[in-house]
Amino acid sequence: MENKKVTQEDINRTVWKACDTFRGVIDPSQYKDYILTMLFLKYVSDVYKSKLNDYLDKYEGDKERAERAMRHERFVVPEKSSFDFLYDHRNATNIGELIDEALADLEDANREKMSSEDGSSIFRNISFNSANLGETKEKNARLRNLLQDFKGVELDESHLENNDIIGDAYMYLVSTFAGEAGKKAGDFFTPAEVSTLLAKLTKSNPGARICDVTCGSGSLLIKAGKEVGNNNFSLYGQEVNGSTWALAMMNMFLHGFDNAVIRWGDTLRNPKLKTNDKLMKFDTVVANPPFSLDKWGAEEAAADPYNRFWRGIPPKSKGDWAFISHMLEVADDNGGKVGVIIPHGVLFRGGSEGKIRQYILENEHILEAVIGLPANLFYGTGIPAAIAIFRKGRGSENVLFIDASREFENGKNQNKLRPQDIEHIVGVYRKFANGELQPGVVEDKYAYVATPAEIRENDFNLNIPRYVDTYEEEAEIDIPAVQKEIEQLETELAEVQGKVKEYLKELGY
Repeated sequence: MENKKVTQEDINRTVWKACDTFRGVIDPSQYKDYILTMLFLKYVSDVYKSKLNDYLDKYEGDKERAERAMRHERFVVPEKSSFDFLYDHRNATNIGELIDEALADLEDANREKMSSEDGSSIFRNISFNSANLGETKEKNARLRNLLQDFKGVELDESHLENNDIIGDAYMYLVSTFAGEAGKKAGDFFTPAEVSTLLAKLTKSNPGARICDVTCGSGSLLIKAGKEVGNNNFSLYGQEVNGSTWALAMMNMFLHGFDNAVIRWGDTLRNPKLKTNDKLMKFDTVVANPPFSLDKWGAEEAAADPYNRFWRGIPPKSKGDWAFISHMLEVADDNGGKVGVIIPHGVLFRGGSEGKIRQYILENEHILEAVIGLPANLFYGTGIPAAIAIFRKGRGSENVLFIDASREFENGKNQNKLRPQDIEHIVGVYRKFANGELQPGVVEDKYAYVATPAEIRENDFNLNIPRYVDTYEEEAEIDIPAVQKEIEQLETELAEVQGKVKEYLKELGY
């Protein structure tokens, strides 16, 4: 009888149960790193063990030949780095230390894969021996429980219902942590529906190089890749936060994107995705950068070695146009697409931002669409955001405006885009991109195509209400009908008052 396969539900339940180990001890934004790291360790251990057993069968128990063959597999897992070794030593008084050593040895054995180009390793920001996990006795009990929780699921391919389960479990956890972590979550996760929308709006062709310049845990980048429809694409990203960069690296491995290039560093101050000291170019560039980032590096921008800010230097307290400028510079000049999530202020603020906006609109004609989103979609902020789509070498100068702010599902803590809301936006955008829409109202109170002349008349202000009229006329009041209703109510009131008087009289009042 065939063993029951591990389902998505099974693994989600298992790893979420493991979270109970840390709840109340440390913040969700911190304990996610422990859970996700253990999931990763269990996965690479199980895959390695399964492959090793296959080779032992093939070579009739010849361990040396089997181990030699294993050097060509995805990961090398030293004995003391395996999950099984740690589980067998779960009662050790120094179990936190043993886990840290296991991770360090795992990195050493896979240095090429698990390190950044400057030598930074993916486990450097985490310690299972940290005092944050409580005093020694309590910490050991927590780690023992954690190992026990993960023992129950086999994560190698032969035990899984399908190959997407591990990656999807990772995404499930990251999104759930984001929900629990509140404001801090915006630093590492873009809600899945927003990622899906942006991936569809910037849909890449087979063979594309896709980049996320502020990639967080990598969810948006993976969505953008999957939108291609086959595996013929390459993924690139950069992330400023060290522990979030580590999450992104593990996320790529768990989704099978071992060749993804994810760099750790500040995209604006120190872009890392380069070829021969020049910025790499990409077919598709996406991002959900931090909104209106203060102290983004304006003081260094004038001397930028890559000349990214030639259109103008954004204000030092608002880095939105700095990120957009970088994205435009790294987009391929022949049809490169840029999709970026922005606060609405980017569309209408004056000063240096207004001049950058005017230059792009007057001289480059690369802005393709502006899409207003519902409020309260993002973790940690209720601010309504918008998506701006740019395309190099486009054949039209018109700009599509969509006001999608009223189409969403109400959530307890957060609103959510429904599949039909996403399809509505994408459907209108694709018609426009294909040259099927004429200037003027496309869809009443929803979409409008503006000409360069109209935008100029509006002083290059891209505030969506200037183009999409969402004004709802109040229904005309039928005065005679209202008067009749008032008279009816007055008659009924008089009757009630008369009855009350009679009742009071009967009671002797």
